[in-house]
Amino acid sequence: MKRLVYFFTSILIVAFVILGIAFKMNQNGGNTAGNTLTIYNWGDYIDPDLIKKFEKETKIHVSYQTFDSNEAMMTKIEQGGTNFDLIVPSDYTISKMKKANLLEKLDQSKVPNIKYLDKHFVNLSYDEGNHYSIPYFWGTVGILYNSEMLNGMKIKSWKDLYQPELKHEIMLVDGSREVMGMGLNTLGYSLNDVNHQHLQEAKRKLQELMPNVKAIVGDEIKLMIENNESSVGVVWSGEAANIVQENPALDYVIPSEGTNLWFDTMAIPKSAKNKEAAYKFMNFMLDPKNAAINAEYVGYSTPVAAAMKYLPKEVANDKRFYPNLNNTKGLEVYDDLGKKNLSYYNELYLQLKMSKR
Repeated sequence: MKRLVYFFTSILIVAFVILGIAFKMNQNGGNTAGNTLTIYNWGDYIDPDLIKKFEKETKIHVSYQTFDSNEAMMTKIEQGGTNFDLIVPSDYTISKMKKANLLEKLDQSKVPNIKYLDKHFVNLSYDEGNHYSIPYFWGTVGILYNSEMLNGMKIKSWKDLYQPELKHEIMLVDGSREVMGMGLNTLGYSLNDVNHQHLQEAKRKLQELMPNVKAIVGDEIKLMIENNESSVGVVWSGEAANIVQENPALDYVIPSEGTNLWFDTMAIPKSAKNKEAAYKFMNFMLDPKNAAINAEYVGYSTPVAAAMKYLPKEVANDKRFYPNLNNTKGLEVYDDLGKKNLSYYNELYLQLKMSKR
């Protein structure tokens, strides 16, 4: 009988322990003792060693999850039921998420390393005062090309892509804002132009380019150019940074007519369960040494000015990826165009893609 009582008592003790753990996990959105930071970021967009370093320094466990588009990330947060503590949206998405009341207003006193940011990367149009976001990486949209495959040809502008020698040579990144932006810039219009007549002009101009376009694809562009399967690609600067340093035949150019200046940012959703850990991570990533390590690993440009001295000189002095931003003429950040205008962009872009088939 004593053994039976002891057996049932043991079961009750174990049950209460399990219930206690479950209660704590529920309180913390699945995070035991509030000691987990859940990050939602783009794939392969951080040096894994930095996550280990952060965990070691803070004793906070990091759960790292990834998304492949701003729209997918925002939809997931809008639907609720998530426990992401830190997210990495692009500039125009910050504007949209602010309007949708999805973001926590930042307490900048908890991110003292914000002082190390380059002055050009604070107080931008998508988040004046940086009340909701802090820059993570930045870059441009430009042209990556192989001069050897083009017999020494130099490309400096969007207009250069229309040369007949480039027939069936160009790979375009699959993005309506990027491709329509090319057409708008070529004609001297703003990347954020919503005038329907101008957008129709841009579409017609891009249709003239289609004989030179080999394909409209995603992340494959970098690999195809590395493998000499194509000689020209319209890409984000970070996609070009590593490979141009390894292959002297490759070059990356910021088109003379102008292009997109983009930012990916760190932000805290209102639904975050561990906001204090998110602040600590933001501050950690803004540490100049950590920012330099991350930039060297990922290949994109760091917004932390004080990190430049920790980067290799050939990287820090490369004006293709760290251009002089005192003269930002022609470099524009994407505005949130609103659903109606964005739908029109997408409609024209889809027509353009269909015409290529």
